[in-house]
Amino acid sequence: MTFQVGEKVVYPNHGVGTIENISSRCFGSQEERFYLLKLLPNSMTVMVPFSHVGDVGLRKVTKCSEISRVLTYLASGTPICAPDWKDRFKENSERMKGGSLLEIAEVFKALLIIQVGKPLSFREKRMLERARSMIILETSMAKSVSESEAIALITKALAKSGLPMPAAL
Repeated sequence: MTFQVGEKVVYPNHGVGTIENISSRCFGSQEERFYLLKLLPNSMTVMVPFSHVGDVGLRKVTKCSEISRVLTYLASGTPICAPDWKDRFKENSERMKGGSLLEIAEVFKALLIIQVGKPLSFREKRMLERARSMIILETSMAKSVSESEAIALITKALAKSGLPMPAAL
């Protein structure tokens, strides 16, 4: 998959970013091309080699039609998760790395359901916050709305499942 300078992309587990530059660097006799990303949530800059784009899961921002599927899932889908927190954390980490917004929504909803019944571990709280942030940011980008409007859409979908929208940490 190739991207253009100025294009918005998703770097799984980190969020939405903008391709700031495409550059080349030499390592010994080998030349490697890189995407220079500026991640929106924290203005962090990341260099992703062309050869590792697939490995890290770099992808285009989800289409608006897929956002509708995500919101429908949040409103009525049933997540499946392991009862043991260690197994659950491992499964959820894999879903987060996979990068699909629907998988991130599965993690988000599963952790919300657990949080209603009992406190989450520190690591799961961080994962819930990361999933929350990624869903909000990508919904905002895909639908071309403000983050507060994206939060309202997600809150409305979660309310249909009887779940509260968690506050930002």
